[in-house]
Amino acid sequence: MWAIKVMAAIAVLGATLLAPPATLADAHEDYVLNCQGCHGADGGGASDAVPSFRGSLGRFLRVPGGREYLVRVPGTSQSALDDARIASLLNWMLHAFSADDLPRDFTPYDEAEIARVRRPPLIDVTGVRRRLVDQIRALGACASSDYTSDTLARGAR
Repeated sequence: MWAIKVMAAIAVLGATLLAPPATLADAHEDYVLNCQGCHGADGGGASDAVPSFRGSLGRFLRVPGGREYLVRVPGTSQSALDDARIASLLNWMLHAFSADDLPRDFTPYDEAEIARVRRPPLIDVTGVRRRLVDQIRALGACASSDYTSDTLARGAR
């Protein structure tokens, strides 16, 4: 009986190791299944409590801590997706919703970075986001007419 269990475990491990890397289609599907319910098909968010991704995600990569923030927010860090799929998903989201806002020296996320940064998740998500938004504004990374009041802090619409 134990031999059957060992063989089954080896088969599952082998299938996992031989699985193809995540593709753009997989990343889009992961967005639909894991993010779209709250953030919408167009990344525009669903309410003041659900940030928009449009025109804002790439700006977080311009300030210290912003890159890590995108990995450590609860929806990302606590996702059932593995590190490689999260890297692929974040890269897809950045290009799909905020390509014009990416820094010129943007380096895509990879599995190793996600594994290193993902834990522990953020506890004070709102406070960290507000500090990052203040840094983004201070850099002039967004025009004041683009973001009034706390729009970027909640997410652009």
